[in-house]
Amino acid sequence: MRVSVVGAGLGGLALAQGLRGAGIEADVFERDPGIVARFQGYRLVLNPTGFRAVRDCLPTRWHPLLDEIVMDASAEQLILDPRLNEIGRLGAGRTGIVVDRQVLRHLLLTGLTVHTDAALTGYDVLADGAVRARFAHRAPATADLLVGADGVTSAVRGVLSPRTTPTDTGVRFVIGRTPLTDEFAGLSKAYGSKITGDGVSLLLGAMRFRTPPKQAAERLAPDVTLPDIGDYVRWAMILPSNGSLEELTAQDAVLSRMEGWHPELRALIEQADPENSALLSIRVVKPGERWASGPVTLLGDAIHATSPTGGNGANTALRDADLLRRCLIAADEGRQDLLGAVGDYERQMFEYGAEAVRGSLEKLPAFAPEAKLS
Repeated sequence: MRVSVVGAGLGGLALAQGLRGAGIEADVFERDPGIVARFQGYRLVLNPTGFRAVRDCLPTRWHPLLDEIVMDASAEQLILDPRLNEIGRLGAGRTGIVVDRQVLRHLLLTGLTVHTDAALTGYDVLADGAVRARFAHRAPATADLLVGADGVTSAVRGVLSPRTTPTDTGVRFVIGRTPLTDEFAGLSKAYGSKITGDGVSLLLGAMRFRTPPKQAAERLAPDVTLPDIGDYVRWAMILPSNGSLEELTAQDAVLSRMEGWHPELRALIEQADPENSALLSIRVVKPGERWASGPVTLLGDAIHATSPTGGNGANTALRDADLLRRCLIAADEGRQDLLGAVGDYERQMFEYGAEAVRGSLEKLPAFAPEAKLS
């Protein structure tokens, strides 16, 4: 069996690693001109399902390394005012495993065949049931299965399910990161909480590595090269939909909303790396009607993009990867035909994927009351 995966995000790479470990050929096609063409390195919280999924997709020899580059997380989920006074609670405390997306992505990339500058332009299902993917700047690729793991603007979904389109919630947010130094020790109670004021919400999260990733890889898995990064604070400000942001940098858009805020909070934004800060929109993709059975399917944000306020986007994509991996191994071993295996994956994925989107949207108004949820 041969599988073509379109998209080198966490879900697509986890699937490719899992298939590779089972002896199934998997090629990854990425539209970016290079693997690190865009910064993709923010802190993520993985729930038990997401962490187990990525662990099961990786070779067992890398499990000690994975365990060394993550941290346990717990947060009281307080609501604080701009001077860091407690004014409420978001709900039950949250626990999980914290991982840096850039570090995890480099681990998942190790040993894979990834073709960059490979923007999909379409695909054809051939007479023998195989599928041929066409790309703008490279030769077509033929496989037994094509998996669209290419995000909210999925080119694969545009052909497979053209009526399934992203919904813009109208909410914008700025995300960035700042080195975690002793200067910010006083912010510890704000990690995992919501700071609210002037119509905006600021969310902070600490990323502390048990061992610096580069050193951990050198000691535990010499065949893996991980980024040389240290501890940091990931911050994100959710902005009202009526603000004009076009002429502001990402940091300035945040600082313009922080007049009178606690000086440590302002310093955190002022000392952020501008190269690692970005202004983004919150768009969701709700799974619609199932498409006709065939050798093409979707994974992750391509079919169920969630609001980041749900904290379940990466977890659901990794769950997809592990479930599809298991289904395809069953087909490869002759326990099921390929289309039946893909159908089993899609039935389960549609159900929990729709629930993930719904759950994330339910939490969005607590951060952005003006969000468009219809």
